[in-house]
Amino acid sequence: MTHLSAGIDAGSSAIKVAIARSEAGQNAEILATAVQRIRRRNVFDVVKATFDEGCASARVAERDLCYVASTGDVDAVSFATGHFYGMTTHARGALHAIPDARAVLDLGALHARAIKMDGRGKVLGHRMTSQCASGTGQFLENIARYLGVPLEDVGRLSRESSQVEEVSSICAVLAETDVINMVARGLKTGEILRGIHLSIAGRLVRLLRSAAAEGVVAVTGGLADDIGLIGILRELLAKDLGKGKKPLPPLDIRSHALSPVAGAIGAAILGAFRFDQLQRRAQQPSLSV
Repeated sequence: MTHLSAGIDAGSSAIKVAIARSEAGQNAEILATAVQRIRRRNVFDVVKATFDEGCASARVAERDLCYVASTGDVDAVSFATGHFYGMTTHARGALHAIPDARAVLDLGALHARAIKMDGRGKVLGHRMTSQCASGTGQFLENIARYLGVPLEDVGRLSRESSQVEEVSSICAVLAETDVINMVARGLKTGEILRGIHLSIAGRLVRLLRSAAAEGVVAVTGGLADDIGLIGILRELLAKDLGKGKKPLPPLDIRSHALSPVAGAIGAAILGAFRFDQLQRRAQQPSLSV
């Protein structure tokens, strides 16, 4: 039976929505996605506006949906049918976008996490950054704002730069001080951004290794389309293979056009699956003693 479901990923800096048509969570077709930045707006208003935008793009009404699943901030979506943990939704959404993936690198605004999973999207293990915010999307956005660079241009400027000076501080406040000093010394914007990317990517490599990730790694979250960061991450992982006493498994970092909304997609797919399960249970005859 075909189901229409919605997934709402309520992050700390943006709301992502996905509308899906599937057969109880299988063979999913993503009808529409929508993303809106929260900025200084009321989060509940942004959730509703993004949800309405997604439904309008998919040409469906809320009453047509069998399940509205939330993930991320559980309190932000007051009209959700049910909630799923972020690791589960990002794993399932990443698998939809990149079927070969067996690990996920979720790059969020406030943290990054590496998730190891199987071919069904079941989470087998994970690691999350426990250090300061200097390895997150919010930190990179703050740096871009200080440098006067639109966030969508950060990856390109970093990639076009051949020179680099890595930011050494793991503390976000101290790292921003490093950037101020670099500007004062006359370093070019692209060089500074490439240094920031190199610093972040180094921590992400260690995160992936600590999670014992193997094979194809799907990048999800807000930084998934940052071509500068993804490029440096691939370079560091290639160099990382020869380190240590034991050979490290190669990791194939991949991103997809749907990667930034993977959490919302996973929630929509899991919502349809849960709805089908509940329907099946309701149809089962009760046992009398």
